[in-house]
Amino acid sequence: MAGLYIHVPFCRKKCPYCDFYSVGYSREQAEKYADAVVRNLGFYDEIFDTVYFGGGTPILLYEEIPRILSVCKFSENAEITVECNPLEMDRKTLEALRSSGVNRLSVGVQSLNDRELAALGRSHNSEQAKRAILLAREVGFSDISADLMLAIPGQGRDSLSKTIEQLCGLPITHVSAYLLKIEPNTLFGKKTPILPDEDETAALYLQAVGELSERGFLQYEISSFAKNDAKSRHNLKYWRREEYLGIGPAAHSFYNGKRFAVGRNLREFIESPRQIEVITDDFPNALEEEIMLGLRLSEGIPKQLWERVQSGLKSIPKKYYRLEDERLSLTPEGFLVSNEIISVLLGKLEQEHL
Repeated sequence: MAGLYIHVPFCRKKCPYCDFYSVGYSREQAEKYADAVVRNLGFYDEIFDTVYFGGGTPILLYEEIPRILSVCKFSENAEITVECNPLEMDRKTLEALRSSGVNRLSVGVQSLNDRELAALGRSHNSEQAKRAILLAREVGFSDISADLMLAIPGQGRDSLSKTIEQLCGLPITHVSAYLLKIEPNTLFGKKTPILPDEDETAALYLQAVGELSERGFLQYEISSFAKNDAKSRHNLKYWRREEYLGIGPAAHSFYNGKRFAVGRNLREFIESPRQIEVITDDFPNALEEEIMLGLRLSEGIPKQLWERVQSGLKSIPKKYYRLEDERLSLTPEGFLVSNEIISVLLGKLEQEHL
Protein backbone atom coordinates (compact mmCIF):
# COMPACT_ATOMS: atom_id res chain seq x y z
CA MET A 1 0.00 0.00 0.00
CA ALA A 2 1.09 3.55 -0.67
CA GLY A 3 1.51 6.48 1.67
CA LEU A 4 -0.16 9.84 1.10
CA TYR A 5 1.62 13.15 1.62
CA ILE A 6 -0.45 16.34 1.59
CA HIS A 7 1.48 19.61 1.49
CA VAL A 8 -0.39 22.37 3.32
CA PRO A 9 1.19 25.65 2.18
CA PHE A 10 -0.10 28.01 4.87
CA CYS A 11 1.72 29.72 7.75
CA ARG A 12 0.88 32.57 10.10
CA LYS A 13 4.48 33.70 9.85
CA LYS A 14 7.54 32.59 7.87
CA CYS A 15 10.45 31.36 10.01
CA PRO A 16 13.80 32.87 8.96
CA TYR A 17 15.40 29.45 8.33
CA CYS A 18 12.53 27.81 6.45
CA ASP A 19 12.77 27.08 2.73
CA PHE A 20 9.59 24.98 2.47
CA TYR A 21 6.89 26.43 0.23
CA SER A 22 4.35 28.43 2.22
CA VAL A 23 2.15 31.51 1.91
CA GLY A 24 0.11 33.57 4.38
CA TYR A 25 -3.01 31.92 5.78
CA SER A 26 -6.53 33.03 4.93
CA ARG A 27 -9.74 31.13 5.56
CA GLU A 28 -10.94 31.72 1.98
CA GLN A 29 -7.73 30.38 0.44
CA ALA A 30 -7.72 27.40 2.80
CA GLU A 31 -11.21 26.37 1.67
CA LYS A 32 -10.26 26.65 -2.01
CA TYR A 33 -7.08 24.69 -1.36
CA ALA A 34 -9.04 21.92 0.42
CA ASP A 35 -11.48 21.79 -2.51
CA ALA A 36 -8.51 21.21 -4.84
CA VAL A 37 -7.05 18.50 -2.60
CA VAL A 38 -10.38 16.65 -2.52
CA ARG A 39 -10.72 17.02 -6.30
CA ASN A 40 -7.24 15.61 -6.90
CA LEU A 41 -7.71 12.69 -4.55
CA GLY A 42 -10.68 11.68 -6.69
CA PHE A 43 -8.31 10.78 -9.53
CA TYR A 44 -6.65 8.00 -7.51
CA ASP A 45 -8.20 4.69 -6.48
CA GLU A 46 -5.72 3.83 -3.76
CA ILE A 47 -5.81 2.45 -0.25
CA PHE A 48 -3.37 4.32 1.98
CA ASP A 49 -1.76 2.97 5.13
CA THR A 50 -0.09 6.27 6.08
CA VAL A 51 -1.12 9.90 5.63
CA TYR A 52 1.10 12.84 6.45
CA PHE A 53 -0.05 16.47 6.45
CA GLY A 54 3.17 18.50 6.11
CA GLY A 55 3.87 22.13 5.45
CA GLY A 56 3.66 24.93 6.18
CA THR A 57 1.53 24.72 9.29
CA PRO A 58 -1.01 21.98 8.56
CA ILE A 59 -2.86 22.34 11.87
CA LEU A 60 -4.22 25.64 10.49
CA LEU A 61 -6.36 23.45 8.22
CA TYR A 62 -7.99 21.59 11.12
CA GLU A 63 -11.52 22.49 9.95
CA GLU A 64 -10.84 21.10 6.46
CA ILE A 65 -8.88 17.97 7.40
CA PRO A 66 -12.02 15.90 8.22
CA ARG A 67 -13.39 16.64 4.73
CA ILE A 68 -10.10 15.64 3.10
CA LEU A 69 -9.82 12.42 5.09
CA SER A 70 -13.45 11.52 4.35
CA VAL A 71 -12.65 10.96 0.66
CA CYS A 72 -9.61 8.75 1.34
CA LYS A 73 -9.54 4.97 1.61
CA PHE A 74 -7.43 3.65 4.48
CA SER A 75 -6.12 0.33 5.62
CA GLU A 76 -6.91 -0.80 9.13
CA ASN A 77 -4.75 1.00 11.72
CA ALA A 78 -3.50 3.57 9.20
CA GLU A 79 -1.08 6.13 10.62
CA ILE A 80 -2.40 9.69 10.11
CA THR A 81 -0.01 12.49 11.08
CA VAL A 82 -0.46 16.27 11.23
CA GLU A 83 2.39 18.72 11.78
CA CYS A 84 1.57 21.27 14.48
CA ASN A 85 2.75 24.65 15.74
CA PRO A 86 2.41 24.75 19.55
CA LEU A 87 0.48 28.05 19.44
CA GLU A 88 -2.28 26.48 17.34
CA MET A 89 -2.75 23.48 19.67
CA ASP A 90 -5.80 24.50 21.68
CA ARG A 91 -8.30 21.96 22.99
CA LYS A 92 -10.96 22.63 20.33
CA THR A 93 -8.48 22.17 17.49
CA LEU A 94 -6.90 19.02 18.94
CA GLU A 95 -10.30 17.45 19.63
CA ALA A 96 -11.38 18.19 16.05
CA LEU A 97 -8.24 16.48 14.71
CA ARG A 98 -8.69 13.51 17.01
CA SER A 99 -12.32 13.00 16.05
CA SER A 100 -11.45 13.17 12.34
CA GLY A 101 -9.13 10.16 12.63
CA VAL A 102 -5.76 11.85 13.09
CA ASN A 103 -3.73 9.64 15.45
CA ARG A 104 -0.21 11.11 15.36
CA LEU A 105 1.08 14.65 15.87
CA SER A 106 4.44 16.14 14.93
CA VAL A 107 5.05 19.23 17.06
CA GLY A 108 7.49 21.96 16.02
CA VAL A 109 9.18 22.46 19.39
CA GLN A 110 12.75 23.08 18.06
CA SER A 111 14.11 24.05 21.51
CA LEU A 112 12.98 24.50 25.10
CA ASN A 113 15.31 27.44 25.62
CA ASP A 114 13.51 30.75 25.16
CA ARG A 115 16.59 32.63 23.93
CA GLU A 116 17.18 29.99 21.26
CA LEU A 117 13.53 30.06 20.21
CA ALA A 118 13.67 33.84 19.84
CA ALA A 119 16.87 33.54 17.77
CA LEU A 120 15.06 31.10 15.48
CA GLY A 121 12.18 33.54 15.05
CA ARG A 122 9.67 31.14 16.62
CA SER A 123 6.44 32.63 17.96
CA HIS A 124 6.05 30.23 20.89
CA ASN A 125 8.06 29.97 24.08
CA SER A 126 9.15 26.88 26.00
CA GLU A 127 6.20 26.84 28.41
CA GLN A 128 3.71 27.08 25.55
CA ALA A 129 5.39 24.13 23.82
CA LYS A 130 5.25 22.03 26.97
CA ARG A 131 1.60 22.88 27.62
CA ALA A 132 0.68 22.05 24.03
CA ILE A 133 2.17 18.56 24.29
CA LEU A 134 0.56 17.90 27.67
CA LEU A 135 -2.80 19.04 26.29
CA ALA A 136 -2.45 16.79 23.24
CA ARG A 137 -1.89 13.82 25.54
CA GLU A 138 -4.87 14.84 27.69
CA VAL A 139 -7.08 15.00 24.57
CA GLY A 140 -6.08 11.42 23.74
CA PHE A 141 -3.05 11.51 21.44
CA SER A 142 -0.61 8.80 22.48
CA ASP A 143 1.75 9.08 19.49
CA ILE A 144 3.43 12.50 19.64
CA SER A 145 6.67 13.47 17.91
CA ALA A 146 8.67 16.58 18.74
CA ASP A 147 11.05 18.43 16.41
CA LEU A 148 14.40 19.35 17.94
CA MET A 149 16.83 21.64 16.09
CA LEU A 150 20.57 21.31 16.59
CA ALA A 151 23.46 23.76 16.08
CA ILE A 152 21.21 26.80 16.25
CA PRO A 153 22.23 30.36 17.24
CA GLY A 154 23.28 30.52 20.88
CA GLN A 155 22.97 26.79 21.51
CA GLY A 156 25.62 25.14 23.67
CA ARG A 157 26.03 21.72 25.19
CA ASP A 158 24.46 22.71 28.49
CA SER A 159 21.38 24.28 26.91
CA LEU A 160 20.94 21.29 24.59
CA SER A 161 21.20 18.90 27.52
CA LYS A 162 18.53 20.82 29.43
CA THR A 163 16.23 20.87 26.41
CA ILE A 164 16.60 17.11 25.90
CA GLU A 165 16.00 16.42 29.60
CA GLN A 166 12.80 18.49 29.62
CA LEU A 167 11.61 17.18 26.25
CA CYS A 168 12.05 13.54 27.24
CA GLY A 169 10.10 14.22 30.42
CA LEU A 170 7.05 15.05 28.33
CA PRO A 171 4.61 12.39 27.00
CA ILE A 172 6.27 12.07 23.59
CA THR A 173 7.14 8.90 21.69
CA HIS A 174 9.42 10.25 18.94
CA VAL A 175 12.01 12.96 18.36
CA SER A 176 13.10 14.36 14.99
CA ALA A 177 16.47 16.05 15.61
CA TYR A 178 17.70 18.16 12.70
CA LEU A 179 20.88 20.13 12.16
CA LEU A 180 20.05 23.70 11.15
CA LYS A 181 20.81 24.11 7.47
CA ILE A 182 21.17 27.58 6.00
CA GLU A 183 19.24 27.82 2.74
CA PRO A 184 20.08 30.67 0.33
CA ASN A 185 16.50 31.84 -0.26
CA THR A 186 15.70 32.42 3.41
CA LEU A 187 16.22 35.32 5.79
CA PHE A 188 19.05 33.40 7.44
CA GLY A 189 20.52 32.81 3.98
CA LYS A 190 20.60 36.55 3.32
CA LYS A 191 21.86 37.45 6.77
CA THR A 192 23.38 34.43 8.49
CA PRO A 193 23.50 34.54 12.30
CA ILE A 194 26.51 33.36 14.31
CA LEU A 195 26.34 29.57 14.47
CA PRO A 196 28.37 26.82 16.16
CA ASP A 197 31.42 25.85 14.08
CA GLU A 198 31.77 22.50 12.32
CA ASP A 199 33.43 20.73 15.25
CA GLU A 200 30.88 22.04 17.74
CA THR A 201 28.04 21.12 15.39
CA ALA A 202 29.33 17.53 15.26
CA ALA A 203 29.66 17.48 19.05
CA LEU A 204 26.07 18.70 19.53
CA TYR A 205 24.73 16.07 17.16
CA LEU A 206 26.60 13.23 18.87
CA GLN A 207 25.53 14.57 22.25
CA ALA A 208 21.89 14.49 21.15
CA VAL A 209 22.24 10.91 19.89
CA GLY A 210 23.76 9.80 23.19
CA GLU A 211 21.41 11.64 25.53
CA LEU A 212 18.28 10.64 23.64
CA SER A 213 19.42 7.02 23.65
CA GLU A 214 20.02 7.15 27.41
CA ARG A 215 16.39 8.23 27.81
CA GLY A 216 14.99 5.43 25.66
CA PHE A 217 14.76 7.26 22.32
CA LEU A 218 16.74 4.97 20.03
CA GLN A 219 18.10 6.25 16.74
CA TYR A 220 16.65 4.51 13.69
CA GLU A 221 17.52 7.12 11.03
CA ILE A 222 19.95 10.02 10.72
CA SER A 223 17.51 12.48 12.33
CA SER A 224 14.91 10.17 13.88
CA PHE A 225 14.62 8.66 17.36
CA ALA A 226 11.78 6.48 18.64
CA LYS A 227 10.71 5.32 22.09
CA ASN A 228 9.05 1.92 22.41
CA ASP A 229 9.55 1.44 18.65
CA ALA A 230 7.14 4.29 17.80
CA LYS A 231 8.84 4.94 14.45
CA SER A 232 7.24 7.15 11.83
CA ARG A 233 5.73 4.60 9.47
CA HIS A 234 5.19 7.27 6.83
CA ASN A 235 8.77 8.52 6.82
CA LEU A 236 10.04 4.95 6.68
CA LYS A 237 8.34 4.70 3.30
CA TYR A 238 10.74 7.32 1.93
CA TRP A 239 13.83 5.56 3.24
CA ARG A 240 12.70 2.05 2.34
CA ARG A 241 11.79 3.15 -1.18
CA GLU A 242 8.10 2.37 -0.83
CA GLU A 243 5.56 4.27 -2.87
CA TYR A 244 3.86 7.47 -1.75
CA LEU A 245 1.60 9.96 -3.47
CA GLY A 246 2.03 13.70 -2.96
CA ILE A 247 -0.89 16.14 -3.26
CA GLY A 248 -0.55 19.93 -3.12
CA PRO A 249 1.84 22.63 -4.32
CA ALA A 250 5.50 21.59 -3.81
CA ALA A 251 4.51 17.97 -3.04
CA HIS A 252 6.74 15.18 -4.33
CA SER A 253 5.75 11.61 -5.21
CA PHE A 254 7.24 8.20 -5.87
CA TYR A 255 4.28 6.45 -7.42
CA ASN A 256 3.77 3.82 -10.11
CA GLY A 257 7.54 3.52 -10.39
CA LYS A 258 8.12 7.20 -11.23
CA ARG A 259 9.21 10.26 -9.30
CA PHE A 260 7.32 13.50 -9.94
CA ALA A 261 6.64 16.85 -8.29
CA VAL A 262 4.02 19.60 -8.24
CA GLY A 263 5.05 23.23 -8.80
CA ARG A 264 5.40 25.69 -5.90
CA ASN A 265 2.32 27.69 -6.89
CA LEU A 266 -0.85 27.71 -4.79
CA ARG A 267 -2.96 29.57 -7.36
CA GLU A 268 -2.02 27.11 -10.10
CA PHE A 269 -2.87 24.19 -7.82
CA ILE A 270 -6.27 25.66 -6.92
CA GLU A 271 -7.22 26.62 -10.48
CA SER A 272 -5.99 23.52 -12.35
CA PRO A 273 -8.62 20.79 -12.87
CA ARG A 274 -5.86 18.35 -11.89
CA GLN A 275 -2.55 19.21 -10.24
CA ILE A 276 0.23 19.67 -12.78
CA GLU A 277 2.85 17.00 -12.15
CA VAL A 278 6.34 17.25 -13.60
CA ILE A 279 8.25 13.99 -13.97
CA THR A 280 11.59 14.28 -12.16
CA ASP A 281 12.72 10.71 -12.86
CA ASP A 282 11.07 8.35 -15.33
CA PHE A 283 13.22 5.36 -14.42
CA PRO A 284 14.76 5.71 -10.95
CA ASN A 285 17.87 3.59 -10.43
CA ALA A 286 16.62 1.11 -7.85
CA LEU A 287 20.07 -0.12 -6.82
CA GLU A 288 21.50 3.35 -6.25
CA GLU A 289 18.40 4.54 -4.42
CA GLU A 290 18.27 1.48 -2.16
CA ILE A 291 21.90 2.06 -1.15
CA MET A 292 21.52 5.82 -0.72
CA LEU A 293 18.24 5.69 1.20
CA GLY A 294 19.06 2.53 3.14
CA LEU A 295 22.24 4.05 4.55
CA ARG A 296 20.15 6.78 6.18
CA LEU A 297 18.71 4.08 8.44
CA SER A 298 20.42 2.60 11.48
CA GLU A 299 19.49 -0.85 10.14
CA GLY A 300 21.55 -0.09 7.04
CA ILE A 301 21.56 -2.24 3.93
CA PRO A 302 21.71 -6.05 3.47
CA LYS A 303 24.65 -8.05 2.16
CA GLN A 304 23.40 -8.25 -1.43
CA LEU A 305 23.56 -4.46 -1.60
CA TRP A 306 26.75 -3.66 0.32
CA GLU A 307 28.68 -6.29 -1.58
CA ARG A 308 28.07 -4.20 -4.69
CA VAL A 309 29.99 -1.29 -3.14
CA GLN A 310 32.46 -3.24 -1.03
CA SER A 311 35.49 -1.89 -2.89
CA GLY A 312 34.48 1.65 -1.91
CA LEU A 313 34.59 0.80 1.79
CA LYS A 314 38.39 0.53 1.62
CA SER A 315 38.67 4.32 1.43
CA ILE A 316 36.24 4.99 4.31
CA PRO A 317 37.55 5.10 7.92
CA LYS A 318 36.16 2.19 9.93
CA LYS A 319 34.81 4.48 12.67
CA TYR A 320 32.17 5.59 10.18
CA TYR A 321 30.48 2.24 9.52
CA ARG A 322 29.62 -1.18 10.93
CA LEU A 323 29.44 -4.60 9.29
CA GLU A 324 27.26 -6.68 11.58
CA ASP A 325 24.79 -9.52 10.96
CA GLU A 326 25.59 -9.26 7.23
CA ARG A 327 24.39 -5.65 7.11
CA LEU A 328 26.28 -2.44 6.44
CA SER A 329 25.22 0.55 8.50
CA LEU A 330 26.70 3.93 9.40
CA THR A 331 27.67 4.90 12.93
CA PRO A 332 26.47 8.24 14.38
CA GLU A 333 29.87 9.65 13.35
CA GLY A 334 29.24 8.26 9.87
CA PHE A 335 25.81 9.86 9.70
CA LEU A 336 27.50 13.25 10.09
CA VAL A 337 29.40 12.68 6.83
CA SER A 338 26.84 10.41 5.17
CA ASN A 339 26.61 12.47 1.97
CA GLU A 340 30.35 12.09 1.39
CA ILE A 341 30.30 8.35 2.21
CA ILE A 342 27.37 7.66 -0.09
CA SER A 343 29.00 9.69 -2.85
CA VAL A 344 32.17 7.56 -2.58
CA LEU A 345 30.24 4.28 -2.60
CA LEU A 346 28.01 5.22 -5.52
CA GLY A 347 31.01 6.61 -7.38
CA LYS A 348 32.76 3.23 -7.10
CA LEU A 349 29.57 1.50 -8.21
CA GLU A 350 29.38 3.73 -11.29
CA GLN A 351 33.05 3.11 -12.15
CA GLU A 352 32.56 -0.64 -12.01
CA HIS A 353 29.67 -0.39 -14.47
CA LEU A 354 31.58 1.65 -17.05
